[in-house]
Amino acid sequence: MFYDTEILIRKQLKYPPFCDIIVIGFNGLNEKELIDIGNKTYSYLKEHLGNGEENKEFKIFKPMPAPIDKIQNRYRYRIIIKGVMNKKANDVLNNYLKKVYQKDLKDVRISIDVNPNNMA
Repeated sequence: MFYDTEILIRKQLKYPPFCDIIVIGFNGLNEKELIDIGNKTYSYLKEHLGNGEENKEFKIFKPMPAPIDKIQNRYRYRIIIKGVMNKKANDVLNNYLKKVYQKDLKDVRISIDVNPNNMA
């Protein structure tokens, strides 16, 4: 009974196994810099993956502070994407990482986690 209820909820909300959840995490000492990088990343993803009605493949949520927004004096932000982790998504994320790491980001760390075990 639990499984039947849970799988129905997951299907309606487009949660795994019916799609993938991709979390792009940012952390650093300068909160303004993280907000700027988050907004630029969001724009890049919308441009290259699409978002919303014109492309039902991916739903990209705006950058927001992580549930635990600061650990050891490092601010934490994240972008959540719902969709199927296919070749297109993999290529876009790899190209994004290459592009962002070419910049001189002294104190920003970026991580990408597909179907994370927890969302903290």
